[in-house]
Amino acid sequence: MARLLKAKITAVDFLQDFIDILAARAKSEGVEDKITPLRASMEQLPFEYEEFDVIWSEGAIYNIGFEKGIADWKRYLKPGGLLIASEITWLTNSRPSELQDHWNNEYPEIDTASAKIKVLEERGYTPIGYFILPEYCWLDNYYEPIRKSFDSFLSRNGNSEKARAIVEAERHEIELYEKYKAYFSYGVYIAKKPNE
Repeated sequence: MARLLKAKITAVDFLQDFIDILAARAKSEGVEDKITPLRASMEQLPFEYEEFDVIWSEGAIYNIGFEKGIADWKRYLKPGGLLIASEITWLTNSRPSELQDHWNNEYPEIDTASAKIKVLEERGYTPIGYFILPEYCWLDNYYEPIRKSFDSFLSRNGNSEKARAIVEAERHEIELYEKYKAYFSYGVYIAKKPNE
């Protein structure tokens, strides 16, 4: 994004390790002057009212919930500003009970795109676009790197019972995606804060 856009970017994560990695990558790519890494919680953002033209949340809003995130973050957008958020989304109105039960337990806010768009409208946004991420985004860019990291994660954590439980939960989620990918994906929602 920093290479493609003529913009100042504030990148937020609550883990310092991720902030450090971002800062190092930005420097190696020669875009460190365009990115301000910031360690902060999504629930306690230190921003000013109407500070941003765009808020981009890729695979993260679920940490506080879609409805809470879009409601809380609206104040940080300038009038006419854009919210772009990816969110786990049902692709069909019905689905196998094994899959439904898993996601009801993991993230009860999972819903169809029409329901998410309705939430955006109810929170005062104007929806202007929606699309689903292609399968390779899940498999090649997300699940496969996770799968490749299992052994080193277990080793770093002494093959503890807690670490094994985390790996097993991730394996189960990957298996569910591979089996039921026709029923769910990440949807990307683009909405505008109206000029007031």
